[in-house]
Amino acid sequence: MAERFARGGRLVAFGCTPTARSDVRHIAVEFVHPVIVGKRALPAIGLAGEGGELTAQVDIIARARDIAIAFGVEEDSGQAARAVELARARGCLTIAFAPAGAEWEIEPAVADRYIRQELVETLYHVLWELVHVFFEHRGLLEGRSTRRTHDTGASSFLYPFLAEQEHDLEAVLDDVRRSVLMKADEVAALRAQTLGDNADVLFEAAAAVRERLERGAVVLALGNGGSATDAMDAVADFRSNADGRRPWPAIDLTEDPAILTAIANDIGIEAIFLRQVIAYGHEGDVLLALSTSGNSVNVIEALGEARRRGLATIAMVGYDGGRVLSERLADHVVVTRSQHIPRIQEAQASAYHVLRGLVS
Repeated sequence: MAERFARGGRLVAFGCTPTARSDVRHIAVEFVHPVIVGKRALPAIGLAGEGGELTAQVDIIARARDIAIAFGVEEDSGQAARAVELARARGCLTIAFAPAGAEWEIEPAVADRYIRQELVETLYHVLWELVHVFFEHRGLLEGRSTRRTHDTGASSFLYPFLAEQEHDLEAVLDDVRRSVLMKADEVAALRAQTLGDNADVLFEAAAAVRERLERGAVVLALGNGGSATDAMDAVADFRSNADGRRPWPAIDLTEDPAILTAIANDIGIEAIFLRQVIAYGHEGDVLLALSTSGNSVNVIEALGEARRRGLATIAMVGYDGGRVLSERLADHVVVTRSQHIPRIQEAQASAYHVLRGLVS
């Protein structure tokens, strides 16, 4: 992937199911707007079901030097697999998380669709991290300068085993392999912390949500950046009848770019969710807010407006909980105690999947 980017390639992510759409949007924002300060913005394009048949979209967009990555292969009656076939024939590097005829297939060995998606999120986060690591090993990339210099820079915390001086490719790859395994252990422990420490909160929140849904409530969900795609996924899960679950009404407050940009332009970014809570929220509804920091002003403003209107409020936050926890800005607060944004998001996915299961 790093070599493709170095030669001017782009990431083209695609998937047509509602859950695949959230992963398509998530991986695109990670590459275009990296959370590591100082890391380059890399071109990434997301193609989802609302754009029409995937093969038609890929046919128009994909170039020979690009990287094509497919989501939802196992759930879409072959759409993504056909798009993979087209992209591979064009010369794209192809990646999938289920059998689809891609060059690289990284398939989680688990049947549960929710756990599978959580593992896929970790996988593409690690791919994103590794691309930046290999950019900093210039001599190991085709299409880059052959200077054998190494500066881990702002991404050094991602893979701390990497030596400051690289001597050969295998040594670097061994360090990276060990670091990847460390990340796997880290996120497993963080998921256990998130679900274990917050078990009572999740049970209480699920009971409150179920009671309100039975009385006709709607779930509103929101977040910024990667957390916006998590809100998208949570809404898709509430609406879904997969595994025999009863679907429930839910609205994604991050979904409509016309509404978001109109509010941001005319009032300010801090009001993009608050105004929608005013428009869509009614007493008895539920607001689910996702934030890695717990300090995002637009999230805090929306939680405040939701409380004033009589909505039940649930917040999933990272770090130490931020203002949301310290100021008790939500009725139910789930805290993932980490400072690493990708790992926080991965653990939060487990939390809202468990919440959805408990509601059922």
